[in-house]
Amino acid sequence: MFDQQVTFLYAQNLETSSKFYEKDLGLTQVLDQGQCRIFRVSRDGFLGICQCREGAAPTTDGIIVTLVSEDVDGWYERLTAKGLAIEAKPVLNTDFNIYHFFMRDPDGHLLEVQRFCDPAWPSPVGDSAG
Repeated sequence: MFDQQVTFLYAQNLETSSKFYEKDLGLTQVLDQGQCRIFRVSRDGFLGICQCREGAAPTTDGIIVTLVSEDVDGWYERLTAKGLAIEAKPVLNTDFNIYHFFMRDPDGHLLEVQRFCDPAWPSPVGDSAG
């Protein structure tokens, strides 16, 4: 098993995207590498935002960044209160046994906030329930 995980996404404007992840989503920046900034998503999960090369557009097709939380409704309310565009209200997806909603970051990356309803999903590491 690996110790940590980082997902990197490209941004058209590093400052705009960094502000979205830090101010709107409330993630803590843990490292500024100049052209990339890395934010803590969970205990050992990270999201890196990197400036695209000039003239290049970030690729968003087929990418979904899923943020797992028991408080899907709370996240929905906090994000809509900030005026962020949510694609739809949270719903139960019976195909995957999840409760979730989608939104997009400033570069069009699809973000999903979801709760696994399947009791087989492992609890977070360090959680006394798991």
